[in-house]
Amino acid sequence: MNPPPMNRNRRLFWINPKCFSSISLSAVLLLFLSGCSQTPTDSTEQTVTILGVVTDEQQASLEASLVPFEEATGIDVIYEGTDDFANVLPERVAAGNAPDLAMFPQPGLMAKFAEAGELVPIANFLESGTLQAAYNDAWIDLGTFDNETYAIWFRASVKSLVWYSPTAFEAKAYEIPQTWPELIALSDRIVKDGETPWCLGLESGSATGWPATDWIEDIMLRTAGPEAYSQWIDHRLPFSSPQVVRAFDEFGKILRSPQYIDGGADNTVTTAFNEAPDGLFNNPPDCYLHKQASFITEFFQEGKIPRSDYDVFPLPGIDDRFGTPILVAGDAFGMFNETPEARALMAYLVTPTPHEVWATRGGFISPHRQISSDVYPDAVSQKIALILANADVVQFDGSDMMPSEVGTGTFWSGMVDFAKGASTTEVTKEIDASWP
Repeated sequence: MNPPPMNRNRRLFWINPKCFSSISLSAVLLLFLSGCSQTPTDSTEQTVTILGVVTDEQQASLEASLVPFEEATGIDVIYEGTDDFANVLPERVAAGNAPDLAMFPQPGLMAKFAEAGELVPIANFLESGTLQAAYNDAWIDLGTFDNETYAIWFRASVKSLVWYSPTAFEAKAYEIPQTWPELIALSDRIVKDGETPWCLGLESGSATGWPATDWIEDIMLRTAGPEAYSQWIDHRLPFSSPQVVRAFDEFGKILRSPQYIDGGADNTVTTAFNEAPDGLFNNPPDCYLHKQASFITEFFQEGKIPRSDYDVFPLPGIDDRFGTPILVAGDAFGMFNETPEARALMAYLVTPTPHEVWATRGGFISPHRQISSDVYPDAVSQKIALILANADVVQFDGSDMMPSEVGTGTFWSGMVDFAKGASTTEVTKEIDASWP
């Protein structure tokens, strides 16, 4: 349960959002001196409400990134995190109780609200060129629906990563695999040594199953390629197609191989995704490999040292034609209620300041093009930022792009069924039948 929001009694100001769209917080502060701010006519505390999926340790970092805005403006930002975002947000919007802003992890869900006319286009309040200065076209396009842009991207999760303990690898003389056959050969060697290669956790409250969808997406990119991947997201290529079936079967070779998964495939369903990497750090390790996104460091055991206790390498490619694609996800802010305070906050989120604040705290990679890799606090974070910046092929998380009935529904639940032993045919058929 999250603590209640603090009630701050302080002098309040209203900022013209056009004034706040400058590129740095220091420039924003100068606007107060130049008369760009105005004292409100009453003493009512001004607030902005946000609903998002960020909770626990990550929520503390998100809230820290908003502090400069609160201190500069006197606007109180009330953030609420939930692990049931895909259900809570639609319920509140339907009840006429939408938050001012929502931090969307799924472009597909955002598109649904945009199509219904519930979201406010960014062009309503950001000066021309502001968004283009902050993001490349790929990120802008992800938040554009029917030629209107709604999203301000804040956090990028680099998903095509395998985590390991350099200390444990050195003790066993294991080498970093550069190809998929080398990855499988390493897994087999670890088994032969009497150890367990992989840790995997799928439990995530109402979102249980999502880590397994990342495996399918990464394998799809490596076996079918970006064009087929895009067709799959649009359902021009159904789940029952040979390309998708192959990805399921390839993942099944890891998930269902005897002695490959710590606790076995069934255990993954009840193992929390954020606790799964703990096995890397035990002595002796419960596992030697863990595939998870860049944000997982937020959940690592306290005191673990980058490049000593943990490091990362890209999930290797499978088909040489497609190289080593990088799968990403991300969180984007969209606006439901167009108030002056909400406008001001959205304009602030385009500046480098909040991105840099979270980046220095760790567990965060920004899609903002003006963030230097030097901002990140350790060599591993810097490596991940460069992996993303230098990737030849970058594709967004497929389940987040699909209609919510599938992407945050039957795809998630289907992967749970798959882990419990359901066949590829059964799972893919059920997912296809749910497509709206």
